[in-house]
Amino acid sequence: MNRLLEQMRELTQLRGVSGREEGVREYLIRSIEGHCDEYKVDPMGNLIVYKMGKKAGAKRVLFSAHMDEVGFIITHIAGDGMLHFETVGGITAAVTAGRPVLVGDREIPGVIGTRPIHLLTEEERKEYAKIEDMRIDIGAKSREEAQKLVCPGDIASFIGPWRELGEDSILAKAIDDRAGCALLLDMILGEELPYDCTFAFVVQEETGCAGSKAVAFSQRPDIAVAVEGTTAGDLPTAPEGRQVCRVGAGPVISFMDKGTIYPWDLYLKAVSIAEEAGIPYQTKEGVFGGNDARSYASGAGGAKVLAVSLPVRYLHSANTLMGGKDVGDTQRLLALLAQKLPEG
Repeated sequence: MNRLLEQMRELTQLRGVSGREEGVREYLIRSIEGHCDEYKVDPMGNLIVYKMGKKAGAKRVLFSAHMDEVGFIITHIAGDGMLHFETVGGITAAVTAGRPVLVGDREIPGVIGTRPIHLLTEEERKEYAKIEDMRIDIGAKSREEAQKLVCPGDIASFIGPWRELGEDSILAKAIDDRAGCALLLDMILGEELPYDCTFAFVVQEETGCAGSKAVAFSQRPDIAVAVEGTTAGDLPTAPEGRQVCRVGAGPVISFMDKGTIYPWDLYLKAVSIAEEAGIPYQTKEGVFGGNDARSYASGAGGAKVLAVSLPVRYLHSANTLMGGKDVGDTQRLLALLAQKLPEG
């Protein structure tokens, strides 16, 4: 568990906005070398890892996690040196204004700025500033000065240090889905698997699941398990039935989300595995979110799919929160799925 949390800490601190996942992939490659039978990077940048177990299973099982995180892309440098940008993935204005960021490969520090409250009308104060009205300020006084540091097409990423809160909570950026990456990495580095398994660390999930679509066609698994972070809305302001899931209540096993209706028999099998092992689990209170399971379900003739998710508060922000016990329970469930699913 200590190793797993340390890997999560290191992975969350890497920069890997969709389309710029190189740093995350390089970390994973360094970690798996000598601990797998083969790996490859496909033309899209997906990292596909093969690890033989004690024997081949009746079903070919693939575990998938995405390397990318939400962020921003620079679209224009204004005459005053301010940077115009667009979001990469789903980010709201509520978590954007005033946030520090790093821009480009040179990691130029900046801050997302908007007009202060003193300059707003009474009506404007009732609404969040629009993202299109925000700018990234890197301290440049002119376009020429800014152009020496950044250029259009550069990526900007949140800064969100790893912090432990209370007895069991962890705060960091990009828990979705570096936690999933760490859980898969733990399976690769751990004890010998009972059956052969494939592991896919995919790109560009946050912008439409492009990476997993390529993996679905190249790998053609019988069963694919998406491992991710999902929205926990267990907050006082969330009405009953709309909290989705709760931090501390165990991994989330989904029966449906916005992209996938999960095979009922596979869902029940996962639930049964958790219950027999005494692993706490939960389902989503409603149909929310989506993940790479949709790609595997429909790609290359289709596959049976399952989603196992960590409940995460404040998803897609600079400071997301997960529970340490949930991490351990998810780790246990994934180990059992690797044992049971290949049996058919």
